[in-house]
Amino acid sequence: MELYFPFSEYWWFYLGFTFFVLLMLALDLGVFHREAHEVSFKEATIWSIVWVLLAMLFNLILYFYSSAKFGHAVGKEISLEFLAGYIVEKSLSVDNIFVFVVVFSYFAIPAKYQHRVLFYGIIGALVFRAIFIAAGAWLMQFHWVAYIFGAFLIVTGIKLIFSPEKEIHPEKNPVIRLFKKFVPVTAEFRGQNFFVREGNKIFATPLFIALLFLEMTDVIFAVDSVPAIFALTKEPMIVFTSNIFAILGLRAMYFMLAGMIDRFHYLKYGLAVVLVFVGLKMIWLNDAFGGKFPITWSLGFIASVLMLSVLISLLFPVKFEKVTEE
Repeated sequence: MELYFPFSEYWWFYLGFTFFVLLMLALDLGVFHREAHEVSFKEATIWSIVWVLLAMLFNLILYFYSSAKFGHAVGKEISLEFLAGYIVEKSLSVDNIFVFVVVFSYFAIPAKYQHRVLFYGIIGALVFRAIFIAAGAWLMQFHWVAYIFGAFLIVTGIKLIFSPEKEIHPEKNPVIRLFKKFVPVTAEFRGQNFFVREGNKIFATPLFIALLFLEMTDVIFAVDSVPAIFALTKEPMIVFTSNIFAILGLRAMYFMLAGMIDRFHYLKYGLAVVLVFVGLKMIWLNDAFGGKFPITWSLGFIASVLMLSVLISLLFPVKFEKVTEE
């Protein structure tokens, strides 16, 4: 499989991009969120716009560079692949927001500490995604792997359509249960600390347990999202950058949408259709179209399905039963 951006030639780009990400994260926590505070809707909206604009600026630079080096047709193709991957990952991230809402409610995480948990959760997610993408890039060298990934995405999409919503029980997570056997956990929060020392012993706080659970759930989400983007592009660099940009904006999107996330109740069906589509793309459509299903068609279909599912959610809202006190 011939790549436009092989790692052996573009290692410097990966290094530079990673430095940029670390710099932005350092500015985020060290400057803009040095003091723990509750993130307002306005602040979250501004940061959401900033992250989206940065992603689109990067895509524009990618387009001009690719066009200059490989020709206009290739530049356009690569740019559209990045955009499609970014939209898919951004949409799949909505599932993460559902989990954030439940976990923060379960552990009763104060609003002013939620950004700190998400910040370190995002750092962990970046590491796990990099590992998954590297493994996926290696596996995608073997043509038969595409069929396995495709079949997995189709099954996942079908299960998403028909399976009921699962309740989240952090206390039953095997990783958390194992962790608690070796590290004692305080009964209450200790400010924004993840660990505290009491006497000669180190204690974890509920804040760290919430972080640990979020990391575990992101590993599960990565299993779906990484193959989905590999269905849209064979370039690991595009998979990596589109994935990272979508994750970087996840915290801001949570604080912006957390209060209204239940309104998008039909979005999961749109995501299911997208997963089935990209699965079919890997095992059938690419071969049916001479090795590459047109990215413009893929992008148009994905965007249309997601927008339609959001529109239907807004037109047909869920009616919540009012609970009255007797």
